Amino acid sequence: MRGENFKENASRLKDLDREPKQAMAIARTYLDWNATAPLSRAARQAMMDAYDLPGNASSVHGEGRAARAALARARAQVSALVGADSQAVTFTSGATEAANMVLTPQFRMGRAPLAVGHLYVSAIEHPALREGGRFAPDSVSEIPVTRTGLLDLDALTNALEAHDSNLGLPMLALMLVNNETGVIQPVADAARLLHAKGGLLVVDAVQAVGRIPVDMAELGADFLIISSHKIGGPKGVGALVARGEVMMPLPLIRGGGQEKGHRSGTENFPGIIGFGAAAEEALALLGERSVRIGGLRFRLEAGMRALAADLIVHGADVERVANTTFFTLPGLKSETGQIAFDLEGVALSAGAACASGKVGESHVLAAMGCDPGLGALRISLGPDTTDTDIDAALVAFGKVAGRRRPAGQAA
Repeated sequence: MRGENFKENASRLKDLDREPKQAMAIARTYLDWNATAPLSRAARQAMMDAYDLPGNASSVHGEGRAARAALARARAQVSALVGADSQAVTFTSGATEAANMVLTPQFRMGRAPLAVGHLYVSAIEHPALREGGRFAPDSVSEIPVTRTGLLDLDALTNALEAHDSNLGLPMLALMLVNNETGVIQPVADAARLLHAKGGLLVVDAVQAVGRIPVDMAELGADFLIISSHKIGGPKGVGALVARGEVMMPLPLIRGGGQEKGHRSGTENFPGIIGFGAAAEEALALLGERSVRIGGLRFRLEAGMRALAADLIVHGADVERVANTTFFTLPGLKSETGQIAFDLEGVALSAGAACASGKVGESHVLAAMGCDPGLGALRISLGPDTTDTDIDAALVAFGKVAGRRRPAGQAA
């Protein structure tokens, strides 16, 4: 009996091994860079070099000091990407952990406790921030956005006016760039409103770094969240960047006291080194990449409009990052469209890639006052996207658009 189970499991493992190979059998066009960027050559090489360093960065011997020096260099590379002090970078397992670390009512100002009384989150935040971290559900309020997808600053003003300062400071969690629409949020304006009330601003810059210039001081951010795999670094690494070292949240993960006691646990050494290399490359090539990718998106959207006059591009009336197109084809559901493009060899998404195999209605569209049932798809470009990729996307788009059901016809 046990032998039969072993054979069944072995057969299943072979099937699982074949599935990704079968999925990649046809020529593929990767246009889902907002979900994850392929590992860059610079990051890959840096990680390979890191694997040759045997020491633990917490050890005092020569090997440990070499590892610690490599971590310090990566910290400097990451901090430079956002205009911050390298000593204020805390490495985490990703942006989700960073969000859960900083979204807490319990802070310290030096050695003194500092209370945060209420968390305000924009209605278009990534689920990692919308969940509210370590705040109780009744201590979290949502701030709406306008129909263009921008934070409603009047609504934020009203919320801050009504805030009960006796409970503690107000905190706002706001993304710099929306992961679905690519719309750039008025972070600096929100910071001024918040700081006038003594509040703290947490900025999700995951989709912004490497695409637009990011400077913590100019934004007025008290804390900033970034992720490695969005800029060509490895998955499973992120960072919480603070404005300084005096005011910090109580640790989420306690133990050996690594990362100055802010995040215990042996560091993901190769991952952090790869993150640093990707950050350095993203900063150095930021302007060049933005201009080229913007030109590709312009051609993509122009071609799509020529093929489907009823195309809706969400957020097109306000400033967006250059690489993102979030669109609706009336009569095409999100899940149907995603599968159809995949069968044509084009990888895109229906929004945030935050759950395995999950395709659902967009909370971002709902927040913008659109019918989320219409469905929407996201194309996101990256440094390796080519004109040939845009040609392939337009060919696939034409086929998919031509197979839509007429308006009003049952699916």
